[in-house]
Amino acid sequence: MTSMERVLTTLSHKEPDRVPLFLLATMHGAKELGMSIKDYFAKGENVAEGQLRINSKYHTDCLYPFFYAPLETEAFGGDVIFTDDGPPNSGIPLIKDIEKINCLQAPKVKDTKVLHKVLKSIQLLKEKAKGETPIIGVVMSPFSLPVLQLGFEKYLDIIHFRKDMFNHLMQVNQEFCIDWANAQLEAGATAICYFDPVSSSTIIPRELYLETGLQIAKQTIAQIKGPTATHFASGNCLPISDLVSQTGTAVVGVSSNEDIGVIKNAFKDKLTVLGNLNGVEMRRWTREETHRIVRDIIQKAAPSGGFILSDNHGEIPFQVPDEVLLTISETVQTFGVYPITKKQQ
Repeated sequence: MTSMERVLTTLSHKEPDRVPLFLLATMHGAKELGMSIKDYFAKGENVAEGQLRINSKYHTDCLYPFFYAPLETEAFGGDVIFTDDGPPNSGIPLIKDIEKINCLQAPKVKDTKVLHKVLKSIQLLKEKAKGETPIIGVVMSPFSLPVLQLGFEKYLDIIHFRKDMFNHLMQVNQEFCIDWANAQLEAGATAICYFDPVSSSTIIPRELYLETGLQIAKQTIAQIKGPTATHFASGNCLPISDLVSQTGTAVVGVSSNEDIGVIKNAFKDKLTVLGNLNGVEMRRWTREETHRIVRDIIQKAAPSGGFILSDNHGEIPFQVPDEVLLTISETVQTFGVYPITKKQQ
């Protein structure tokens, strides 16, 4: 099977030839090209080449031209801080005075140069992939983006006490999110990863998700012109598993804090589960630990399909060594072949 065939079979909750592997390594492309992280993300051509090398080296089943989380606040005019060994981060929050929220307008993708390099990388990957490997675009959900736009404390105040501001902010962010997602699909992305950590049960209670994040997700995903995967970026989702299934998404990215077997059963025949290797712990894994952990997850979640092995955050830390990533890949090639049986373990 090609990677595309393997993933599509999995999304149909059937068993492909082996478990699909999504190693969502973003910054590792800089290592492959011998560049600093800042220089690497300066051009779409760099990221495209980095992803192709990662795909070839680790035998992954997707291409992942995600740059960095604050790219979207950068599109709104915010600052980005680069470091030598970690993901770029947002600078001082873009919105310093919450009274300015009602004046906020969504940037247009076609007029925003910082976004064009991402579209360039997707276009180049589409040419190379020739339809055989899924290309995953990324957006921050309208509900989670405000953490980067104004900070957690101010955002929580707005959610609870300033519904007028909250509604306007959601309207602006939805307009941008939909425009940005569809631009990536038009450029050649196969699907869109909808990052929504604030909706996770780790951050807000189920009752608040029902009123806010769930409604925003339903409205937004309905207007994205392609399949989506909802990712909670290490946050828990088991308490809202029945609700996530209502959003129109096809895949759910799950946390290593929750039992993968229980999660798989909760989403069985509803959503494909993506996860749940702990990226932070992965930095210290030995070869033996890597084998054991990967095999255990496959045993619990892979039978009957509907499962993609990946990290639990959507971005593998820069410090994770090549040996660990290679061992993950080797273990999947050996022990992720269907049918999954106890004898394989």
